[in-house]
Amino acid sequence: MKKDLRIVYMGTPEFAVPSLEILVKNGWNVVGVITAPDKPKGRGQKLIPSPVKEAAENLRLKVLQPTNLKSPEFQAELKALDADLQIVVAFRMLPESVWNMPPIGTFNLHASLLPDYRGAAPINWAIINGEKETGVTTFFLKHEIDTGSIIFQEKVAILPEDDLGSVYEKLMSKGAELVLRTVEAIAENKVFPQVQDESKAIHHAPKIFKETCEINWGNSAESIHNLVRGLSPYPAAWTSLDGKNCKIFKTAVSESNLSKTEVGGYSTDGKTFLKFQTGDGVLEILELQLEGKKRMNIGDFLRGYNF
Repeated sequence: MKKDLRIVYMGTPEFAVPSLEILVKNGWNVVGVITAPDKPKGRGQKLIPSPVKEAAENLRLKVLQPTNLKSPEFQAELKALDADLQIVVAFRMLPESVWNMPPIGTFNLHASLLPDYRGAAPINWAIINGEKETGVTTFFLKHEIDTGSIIFQEKVAILPEDDLGSVYEKLMSKGAELVLRTVEAIAENKVFPQVQDESKAIHHAPKIFKETCEINWGNSAESIHNLVRGLSPYPAAWTSLDGKNCKIFKTAVSESNLSKTEVGGYSTDGKTFLKFQTGDGVLEILELQLEGKKRMNIGDFLRGYNF
C-alpha cells in the first residue's frame, strides 16, 4: 500500500517540516518536494534555503523551487513526477492547474478548526480573540481559499499561559500526526470528506501587519494581554515608550486601576514593576525589548533604564 502511492509535498517554513518527516519515517513514497526559492539574508545577503528544503535534502528527496507556479517548465517537471496525491502545508496559493493535477487531488493542512479562522494567520487570531481552543484541519483544495471539503480535524486547547510560540509548537506536532492519518485513510480509501458548514465561518484570520501589532491602550487590559500573547515571540506587539519603539512579549492583567493615571499612562517604582492604565483595567509588563536593546524581563530592564 505505502509503496504504491506517489506523493508530492509542498511547504516552506518550519511548521511544514514535521509533516514531511513523519511521512518519510513511516515509509510513504514522497517523490518530490516543492518549496520556495532560497532567500538572501543578513549583511552578506547569503542565499538561505527554506526549512523544508533543508529537511528534504537531509531525507535525500528531490526538490523543486519554482519562482512561478504557472510556468510551463515547472508544470512539466511536476507532471513528470507522476504524483497520485499532493500535500500542502504552509505553502503559497496554488493555481488550479497545479492542485488539480494528481488523480486523487491535493489536500492542505490548516492551523484552525475550519471553517473558522480561514486566512493567513489563524494561530495569531485565535489567541488574539481570546479563544480557549483551536486545532488543525485537513481538507481537499478547491477554488476558494480554505473552503474545500474537510477530511479530518483535531482540537487543541489554548491554555491561559500559552502564547503564539507554544500554540504553534502544539499545532505543528498535532498537524504532522493528522497529515499522516489523512494519507493512511486516503490510501485505504477510507475518507468521507464533509462540506464546510458556512454558519461556523465566524472569524477571519487575515495577514498580520505592523499596524495590527500596535497596542491601543484604550482597549481593555484583557484584550491587550491577548494581543501580546497572539504576537509573541514574533512579530511582537509594540508601543512607544518615551518616544522609542518598544516590543512587549509578556504581560499580566490587573483589575484595579491606577489612581490619577490617564489611559496609556504608566506607573513604575523604577525597580520591580511597570504598569500601564488601559481603557479597562491595568496591564503589567513582564518582558519587553526597547529599540536597539535585547529582550529583557522587567527587573533587568528597570535597573538599566531612567524614565
